[in-house]
Amino acid sequence: MHPFLGSYYISNHKQQIHNMLGKTNVKFRQSIVVRFSGDSGDGMQLAGNIFSSVSAEMGEIISTFPDYPAEVRAPQGSLSGVSGFQVHIGHGVHTPGDECDVLVAMNPAALKQNVQFLNKNGVAIVDIDSFKEIDLKKAEFATDDPYKEIGLKTQIVEVPMTSMVKAALEDSGMDFKSQMKCRNMFALGLICWLFNMPLSSARRFLQHKFGNKPAVFDANCKVLQGGYDYGHNIHASVSKYRIETEDMRPGVYVDVNGNKATAWGLILASEKSGRPLYLGSYPITPATDILHELAKRRDLGVKACQMEDEIAGICSAIGAAYAGSLAVTSTSGPGLSLKSEAMGLAVMSELPLVIIDVQRGGPSTGMPTKTEQTDLLQALYGRSGECPLVVVAASSPTDCFHMAFEAARIAIEHMTPVILMTDAFIANGSSAWRVPEIGDYPEIHPNFVPEEKEATWHPYSRNDELVRYWSFPGVPEKMHRVGGLERDYDTGVISNSPENHERMVKTRAQKIANVANHIPELEVKSDHKGCDAIIIGWGGTYGHIYTAYEHLNKAGKHIDFAQFNYINPLPRNTREVLTKYKTVIVAELNNGQFATYLQSQIPELNIKRINKVQGQPFLVNEIEEGVNKIMEGK
Repeated sequence: MHPFLGSYYISNHKQQIHNMLGKTNVKFRQSIVVRFSGDSGDGMQLAGNIFSSVSAEMGEIISTFPDYPAEVRAPQGSLSGVSGFQVHIGHGVHTPGDECDVLVAMNPAALKQNVQFLNKNGVAIVDIDSFKEIDLKKAEFATDDPYKEIGLKTQIVEVPMTSMVKAALEDSGMDFKSQMKCRNMFALGLICWLFNMPLSSARRFLQHKFGNKPAVFDANCKVLQGGYDYGHNIHASVSKYRIETEDMRPGVYVDVNGNKATAWGLILASEKSGRPLYLGSYPITPATDILHELAKRRDLGVKACQMEDEIAGICSAIGAAYAGSLAVTSTSGPGLSLKSEAMGLAVMSELPLVIIDVQRGGPSTGMPTKTEQTDLLQALYGRSGECPLVVVAASSPTDCFHMAFEAARIAIEHMTPVILMTDAFIANGSSAWRVPEIGDYPEIHPNFVPEEKEATWHPYSRNDELVRYWSFPGVPEKMHRVGGLERDYDTGVISNSPENHERMVKTRAQKIANVANHIPELEVKSDHKGCDAIIIGWGGTYGHIYTAYEHLNKAGKHIDFAQFNYINPLPRNTREVLTKYKTVIVAELNNGQFATYLQSQIPELNIKRINKVQGQPFLVNEIEEGVNKIMEGK
């Protein structure tokens, strides 16, 4: 087992849960959604992350959605400063959920901003100590009855979190501000009681975070236990939940977000290819965590360099690729724009390079903490000249591992830059992931100069699929240059011949087209034979579209479903599959970029569109409504 994969083991202790239930009123559910909300400084992201990690260790299927503002620290108690973290756990989970069953609101602003996500039968847990007159004014309430003002008619559990945390830590020696930083752990303890989660796992995560600060660790653990005990003491007024999950394959599980999974996939690709991993990057939200994770992995031979800007990041990676490394650069939309000229150099040099684009709301600085899929056309065409490269996309936090591996495999075996597209939703969101065995993934075979070709080799010698052979500086008899100037097809020397340039342009394009022979064919999910409509998506919309597909078919609206992970080139059976349908519905978080691209590749398709550009992921019901309108001719 690789040391970077962690050591969070799942033990199938379902009987332990039964023993914990006692005689408490218990509601049995297939899945449940919890949303933590409060000020940016209230630690909602930490509480949500720990709860999702504990759930993953328990063997639950999970999907999470961190939703936080772009401001470093908005005014305390204000509407603009509300931070949220939504967790969906249970059976058949593919999305963080359209609505939450339990909403934790640490102040009136959090309640006001997030009540829209609470379902009509849900429970709102509020820190009643934070609902004083001054707090209501900060949240722009006009009356002293916030529940009535926002039309909240669900069960409300008022918990004096602030005063109870203060009482619990009165002998700790901590000042009031430090004590209040522990309120999130009180909320977490209460939620752990509510869902029968043992505190041992939560304590272990606290130990990992605060192990070098014993006083902080002890205070958080004490408050965590206090929240759990408080739940036990009020069990008569709120029901516990038991999640009926599906049996999971035994193995090692970890709660992993998309950025971390991306980093781990690259590390595995490095091992499988025998090429050292190099990352040249510049910090940018929401891609920075890839740099953070790889910077920790010097023990595995990873070289991660924070460069002075986006251009330096990709240029250093191109240099590393020339030197024989698995070279990677990571960024988000504005950074992808800055890297475009250097990507052209990598295409002309035909060097293996992985460019990771974690999409966010734009253009420009835009909405840096929100999600979109608006970089697709830039990834496909955003360079000068005829400049083809491979574009792939991950569909979930855990799929980021697989698609990062795939991007590296394609780059190395086909000697091309590859753009891996993720987005803020799956990069920051997390899922329970079963760590693969080392044999689950194939070896990656770099296209080195074969022995029989050594005597006639030149820098742009190619195999039968037009992939040029790779050699590194320092290899005897292989001194060579590659670069941005056009080269002669036969000799590899600089050439200004018009005919040669056209031949090289077509060769580089055909090389990318040939990649279709080495990727999976498009798979269609179908519940009924003879459907004349299909809904498709690409990348991180998978969970929402798949769930909508399930709901629609259960409701008698027969429709098929397919999700694209390989975009350029498209899977080789794409035309054959899609031309069978009278209507192709494309759902994406932009104004129709994949639909436009798909129409250009297969003009005969009748494509309808469902689009959203709000910096937020789809809601399942939005997709269902869109499909129904299209199928009804509206």
